[in-house]
Amino acid sequence: VALLEAPPIGIGDASPVYLVAVVAVAAIAGTLPAVLTAIAAFLGYDILFTEPRLSLVVADPSEWLDLVLFLFVALVIGRLVAVQHARADEAARRADEANTLFALSRSLATAASTADAAAEIAGRVRVAAGCNRVWILAGSPGAERLLADTGDGRPPPTPSISASLTRMPGEEPARWIRTHIGDRRPGPAATDDPQFRIRIEVDDAQLGLLVASRDRADGEPSRVETRVLALAADQVAVSLRRDQLRQTATELEVARQTDVLKTALIDSVSHDLRTPLASIRATAGGLADPEVEWTDGARRDAAALVDREAARLDRLVSGVLDLSRITSGAIHPDLEPHELWAVIEPAVDRMRPNLGARPVTLEVPDDLAPVLADAMLLDIVVANLLDNVVAHTAVDAAVSISAAARDSDWVDLVVEDSGSGVQPEQLPTLFERFRRASPRPEASRRGLGIGLSVVRGLVEAMGGTVAATPSRLGGLAITVSLGAAPVEPDR
Repeated sequence: VALLEAPPIGIGDASPVYLVAVVAVAAIAGTLPAVLTAIAAFLGYDILFTEPRLSLVVADPSEWLDLVLFLFVALVIGRLVAVQHARADEAARRADEANTLFALSRSLATAASTADAAAEIAGRVRVAAGCNRVWILAGSPGAERLLADTGDGRPPPTPSISASLTRMPGEEPARWIRTHIGDRRPGPAATDDPQFRIRIEVDDAQLGLLVASRDRADGEPSRVETRVLALAADQVAVSLRRDQLRQTATELEVARQTDVLKTALIDSVSHDLRTPLASIRATAGGLADPEVEWTDGARRDAAALVDREAARLDRLVSGVLDLSRITSGAIHPDLEPHELWAVIEPAVDRMRPNLGARPVTLEVPDDLAPVLADAMLLDIVVANLLDNVVAHTAVDAAVSISAAARDSDWVDLVVEDSGSGVQPEQLPTLFERFRRASPRPEASRRGLGIGLSVVRGLVEAMGGTVAATPSRLGGLAITVSLGAAPVEPDR
């Protein structure tokens, strides 16, 4: 100011320069420092630059008006700048709060479950709410389980001071209510960090707890920090509720599918078991009738019929049991190197009576690499594939069984027939449980619709794959791919 009023500049009244200091202090420090700066500037200018100097006395009455106006303008400008500064700070805090809540919502929305996003949620809340540690618990009171912890994972100690957030009705902000005070016997003052608890609840049903620990010197969370903690708890509550609804929907869908499968199984079993049972009962009744004279040949034929139908019943029941084992995950294959021909030929010989007049071609090279398989499960696979041919082809349909190495890692076993095949749109669903292809005029019976499902389950249990394609013979081809056994190096 002195430089501005002295020659050569010679400004008569440079007091407005003090307004610069008032505005700067208001922008940096706020309202109260700005008011104090305005008063100090008023007094400083009065003492140093108003006649008579070095006193509070003003010789020219007009100077009083200038000084009062100067003080008024300084106070108003300081106040306005401070208010705008406070509003800018509040806007920045609101923006940070909105960004934090958006990040929380996005984490919960993109995660498969609340547990997957809990660690990130706890970390963000710890930073945004100025806490030392945040942990999230899920479950009803007394049965909570830890979802996330920004600390070392050890259970937090019981604090000497604990407070719970109480939601107030209407627009009134939530308040912290002290719920526990530790030992207050005479002695050194407690120095541990207080804990602040927020209930995670939906429709007054508690689903968990969000707990935050802060430095004792920081006191209770501010309104902004409290709002972040409360909204984070609300977001987690909605996500936990969503998990419950998803679990309920999954259980209902599983129950529905189970009912569908049970109904299909009962329908299939009642239909497919009735015919062999009726044949067995009729033949056994005839054999037991004393009035019926049986020749030796007729008696042998009747016994053979009973044996075939009993074997058919055995295969049906075995298929249901195999499907049950596959569904429950009770199959644990013992994988060992096996020559394919050593497993396939006995299975084909055993199924010859069921194949009837169908010509069977077997092409398994002697030098084919061994496969890693469970011999018993592989035998069941071949038997089910041949039984599927018997069930869905004419009595004179040609059957081909071949095997070849696809590469050094895989061997393909192909069972195909010259039947009517399957419609292309049915191929992707052919291996589903109780899935039957459209009945064919030449089909001898429909079957339970579980044979190919059992084949897929057993093959996948052995680490292989299975696929259905149109056959070069005109019917259906089932390709079973199994891993080739590793070749031991020559010594």
